[in-house]
Amino acid sequence: MLHLGGSWRLPQLRNLQDELAALGQTLRDALAEGCGLPIDGSGLHDIDTAAALLLLDALRQAGVDTASLTLQGFDARHARIVEVVRGRLGDTVAGPAPRLMNMVAHFGQAFVGLGSLLLGHVEFLGRVLAALWRLACKPHTLRVHELFAQLGQVGVNAVPVVALVTFLIGVVMAYMLGIQAEKYGANIFVVDGVALGMTREFSPLIVATIMAGRSGAAFTAQLGTMKLTEETDAIRTLGLDPMQVLVLPRVLALTITLPLLVFVGNVAGIVGAMGMSGVTLDITPQTFIERLHIALAPRHYLIGLAKAPAFALFIAVIGCRMGMSVSRDTRSIGINTTSTVVQGIVAVILLDAIFAVIFQELGL
Repeated sequence: MLHLGGSWRLPQLRNLQDELAALGQTLRDALAEGCGLPIDGSGLHDIDTAAALLLLDALRQAGVDTASLTLQGFDARHARIVEVVRGRLGDTVAGPAPRLMNMVAHFGQAFVGLGSLLLGHVEFLGRVLAALWRLACKPHTLRVHELFAQLGQVGVNAVPVVALVTFLIGVVMAYMLGIQAEKYGANIFVVDGVALGMTREFSPLIVATIMAGRSGAAFTAQLGTMKLTEETDAIRTLGLDPMQVLVLPRVLALTITLPLLVFVGNVAGIVGAMGMSGVTLDITPQTFIERLHIALAPRHYLIGLAKAPAFALFIAVIGCRMGMSVSRDTRSIGINTTSTVVQGIVAVILLDAIFAVIFQELGL
């Protein structure tokens, strides 16, 4: 007979598990000799379902037929708990242990996950483009108030940080180029390097990276929180389309403001370079501007401005899609927000590389 005593509850589960594990061989030997195994519960103070499940599962693993198990001396309340667990014991069969994956399997899993992520972005991009087409056909459906709110948040509030960062980048570029140019007496060509580098590459890339970390993450956090608090469900209940109400204003706001922010970055970067050139290279502002007119053809800054809407579209699509795909827990918001920043920056760099190849092939 198996005698139970003391308190069999969740806090004591680990100790009870060790005791039953130590008793396992004794139980198997008793069963091998053909002994019955009634259980005496007269010494039990209390028992809960977790401990009852632990007991019955240990007996089952030892080979005991739990369906024909005899209970003796149990308090009615304790016996009822054990009977309830015994009636559902068939539903607690453990699944197979997960297989350990090797390096190839991990790589395959990561590749499949990446493919699924890209397909999701492409599908969401298609939905955004379809919604933009419907908006072009019916302009009165535009949520003007939400659009202007996003223009202020995405555009106006971002001007100080964009101007500051690009100003400092211009200062650094002029300083680093000036160190090398001074060795050959080619100080004036620092203007060429700064002008072409800032307008074609650095300003669009840096501003887009800032907006990926600032606005892309904000889109994910805002839409994810709205989904978590069921605000998006409420919008659907009112007969409205979340794509029209939430996504399109953000996409349009970022697409409109990013070229303007790139222009601000161009100006700030050139002003920073002009100040540093005057301090370290003795290039006066007038000389700097005259050389700037010679070195900077209109096509160079137009190419930089042309990249901005493409960067903005991809940043906004990634941010909104990751926000709309948040699951029903707060942890998912943080994970998706972090993922948005990484994906946005990677997308901007890849797009910039693609643009560089295309413009090189076109001779621009």
